[in-house]
Amino acid sequence: MNVDVEARIRRSFARQGYMATIGAELVHVAEGEVDIALPFSDQLTQQDGYLHAGVVAGAADSACGYAALTTMDAAAEVLTVEFKINLLAPAAGEGLLARGRVVRAGRTLVVCRGDAVMITGGKERQVATLTATLISMMRGASG
Repeated sequence: MNVDVEARIRRSFARQGYMATIGAELVHVAEGEVDIALPFSDQLTQQDGYLHAGVVAGAADSACGYAALTTMDAAAEVLTVEFKINLLAPAAGEGLLARGRVVRAGRTLVVCRGDAVMITGGKERQVATLTATLISMMRGASG
């Protein structure tokens, strides 16, 4: 993978206030692939003590967005057009790992799949799967 692409992804990720707020970390970047990890925190739970669905969805959406960005022009930014998430199991464990993978990259739109797993004792349990459509936006463009 182009080192410049990975550096661009890491710089963009570092500007995300939400990812910093939830304690997320970029742990894998390759062409068409990004993994984001975050530790379990009581501050991110819903009323029953599981990670909130919004946190799970946000991590999976960001993983997909950055996976898509690895396929785009250096002058592009990425925005989510839509996503659908299936929550498969309560998000309980030591930490969350969200994996974004490009399914198909077009000139303007990219379709990705995101999978979120909770990790406990080194074992993974899938808690969500997401499909997302992302759009390439040129820097400085507004809609």
